[in-house]
Amino acid sequence: MNKAIFYHAGCPICVESEQLVLQYLDKSKTDLEIVHLGNDSSRMEETEQFGVKSVPALVVNGGVYHINYGASLEEIK
Repeated sequence: MNKAIFYHAGCPICVESEQLVLQYLDKSKTDLEIVHLGNDSSRMEETEQFGVKSVPALVVNGGVYHINYGASLEEIK
């Protein structure tokens, strides 16, 4: 099973992207975790280690996919 993490900051662009990801991601093939960096800043270092530069972003099996642009990680910090 694929492991996916959706990182966001709660902004309108992030929330819209989250809904699209939840709607289209095949849950029978992918274990999805949602991380709201605005509420859980302890995950920021992990996010940076994956190479995420801005949110919303989806990490699937270690690969980063930036979706639209809501905020940079520097803005969230």
